[in-house]
Amino acid sequence: MTKNTNATYPKLDTPLPEQHEHLSSAAVVKDAYTFIPASVMRDIVASVLPEFTGARAWVLNRPVAGGATTFGQMLVELEPGGGSDAPEPQPEVANFVFVQRGTVSVVLDEGREPVELGEGGYAFAPAGSNWSIRNTGDGVAEFMWVRKRYEEYDGPRPAAFSGHEQDIEPTAMPGTDGRWATTRFMDPEDVAHDFHMTVVTFEPGAKIPFLETHVMEHGIYILEGNAVYRLNEDWIEMSAGDYFSLRAFCPQACYAGGPGKFRYLLYKDVNRQIRL
Repeated sequence: MTKNTNATYPKLDTPLPEQHEHLSSAAVVKDAYTFIPASVMRDIVASVLPEFTGARAWVLNRPVAGGATTFGQMLVELEPGGGSDAPEPQPEVANFVFVQRGTVSVVLDEGREPVELGEGGYAFAPAGSNWSIRNTGDGVAEFMWVRKRYEEYDGPRPAAFSGHEQDIEPTAMPGTDGRWATTRFMDPEDVAHDFHMTVVTFEPGAKIPFLETHVMEHGIYILEGNAVYRLNEDWIEMSAGDYFSLRAFCPQACYAGGPGKFRYLLYKDVNRQIRL
């Protein structure tokens, strides 16, 4: 696999539909999964966060009964100069941000130099970090924000880090001839991490060839392309800007329809014993 230097990312388009348009939606909420298409991420459902200025957020996942419970996930829009010097209100929570529009400056802890992140840039702030984020560009910035309460273990916490997707060589899945590949932001052998963030890429016609059924919850945001995704007993057509979350053991598979690559940003919880 080669680095994806031509990656594209979705941009929010949030005004309300016109009054003459039909009342319809592809959104689906079931016990095993929730599907939130880009078409329902409108101005009227945005949230304002007290820790931020010049910001709006679309909450895509929160722990609720019958849903995915290990994480929170938001799509955040920052006006020029907008942001927060203390975005995380809970010191026990770790944070991951992924930029899909504009430029932001992130300070990952006190005393560190700020890092500039453009489209495809990412940063991880461990639990307890005094981190900050601000839009340093002239236009609107958008980033995906994942939050997870850190599960301690008998070892050190992971360190803060940042980078850009385009600088990572994707890892081909076994037996796929590179048609299904994963761009990993965390070392899968590092058990200090209790969740992973990756970008998964399928070439046109590639697929997940069996119904994956596993304990990891997922939060999946479509970055590029089109596909049909099997979620429990349903096949759902999706494209850039759509989002879905899966609770533990929801069967899943995927078929990338083309004409271009199908890519998504993936959250999953990992590396911890089941608490009884």
